[in-house]
Amino acid sequence: MTETFDPRALAAGLHSLRQAGRQEATDTFALPADLHQAMEAQDLLAAADSISSNAWKVTVSPQGQAVTAPLHPYAEAVSGADIPWYPGLKFETEIAVRLGSDLPVRTGVPYSRTEVVEAISAVYLGAELLISAVKESGSVSFLLFVADRLGNSGYVLGPKLEKSVVDTVGGTPLKVTHVGRTIYDGPAQHPKGDVLTWLVDYANDGLRPETSLKAGALITTGTLSGAIELTEPGEIDIELGNSRLSFSVSKG
Repeated sequence: MTETFDPRALAAGLHSLRQAGRQEATDTFALPADLHQAMEAQDLLAAADSISSNAWKVTVSPQGQAVTAPLHPYAEAVSGADIPWYPGLKFETEIAVRLGSDLPVRTGVPYSRTEVVEAISAVYLGAELLISAVKESGSVSFLLFVADRLGNSGYVLGPKLEKSVVDTVGGTPLKVTHVGRTIYDGPAQHPKGDVLTWLVDYANDGLRPETSLKAGALITTGTLSGAIELTEPGEIDIELGNSRLSFSVSKG
């Protein structure tokens, strides 16, 4: 692409596709050249979606750069969460953490995992919903995927768990049913083994905004079940050990 990248135009295009529940191929978009441009477009998309929740997802790029995106629509299961369903919608069981103290951008000695754990005030069972306006998600252009809020399409916060779960959740029995059918039944497994890997990476990213990782922020930490496509709307039930989360997805 030779034209000048316009983050506003990209955000508007992604927003209209998401509103319509549609996807376009990567080569139909003008691509951000770097993470700064991608985040600029993401911020404009978040503004177009009127996102105000202080809830975030963290992951890393194929090059190992930690990245975040806001979770939206954000709901708490106790209030009877109902997230829009679109064809291609995927689901992930996750652990979310709430910060009880700030993790300011730090130069010099990096944050240890122990310091990050000390900053966490609460741990929850959660569910992330995913669908990208980009047909290939992040497999062709990860920066485009960053602009598209890392494919997030909703988040449901479930019950509070013991804080020690961030150390022990790997291998915990996890069963998920959708419209009465079992779609996952096996041990909880994070792609990195440790659910806090990406949060620690992000805490130690000197390029992140000064406003990030403040007390009160909720951060979801990555899938324990892989990404599973939900082929139709309906009720989802998650059992992680003795904890349970139920909600539904319905036609948007």
